[in-house]
Amino acid sequence: MSQDLRSTPIARSSAHAARFAGAIETPSRAHHTAPLANLCDALDAMFEACAKFPEPSDSTFFARSMRIALAEAAANPDLLTSSQREGSAENYRRHLLAADPHGRYAIAALVWQPHQASPVHAHHTWCGYAVVDGTLSETVFEWNGAQHCASATRTQARKAGAVSFVRGGKGGIHRLGNCSDAAAVSLHIYGVAGEQIATHVNDIVRAADTPALV
Repeated sequence: MSQDLRSTPIARSSAHAARFAGAIETPSRAHHTAPLANLCDALDAMFEACAKFPEPSDSTFFARSMRIALAEAAANPDLLTSSQREGSAENYRRHLLAADPHGRYAIAALVWQPHQASPVHAHHTWCGYAVVDGTLSETVFEWNGAQHCASATRTQARKAGAVSFVRGGKGGIHRLGNCSDAAAVSLHIYGVAGEQIATHVNDIVRAADTPALV
């Protein structure tokens, strides 16, 4: 079971670009695939192990364990159902896969049709992702506090199996996109409650220069 949340067009304002349509419904664990259930168990264990930290994501153990858990889940071909791999012709499509009942994390699958991309954004919270299928292009940006904008520093191909984890703040500004001619799928985990996934994750920022998605 998944909750479909579709992104708004990149050209819209920051307030609108950070939101996604659709009512939020927390998926039941009874509907999870076995790999997704295992991922939730791994996340629960990570939070328990980092209980002494005011912010678990500050722990190097948490960051390392998150990357391992993402990589293992993304490598399992049974992670996603066919409906959770469905895209949208308008923009990249987000499926809410699981939400922690304690509000500590939400898990989503993002489906990218050819030449779809996210806006340039930082994150209000920690987040991690892994490429499940296909290849994504990730452009990393550096924040200029004096000019209140971000500048691109590098672009790299992120093939199936690639994993990333960043803490919240403007130290992790990027843009993800699919510049190939085939669909791509990625798995994302955010440090928010399920009902906040559309409004409390992305921090849309102004970019001085945004390389074209080719």
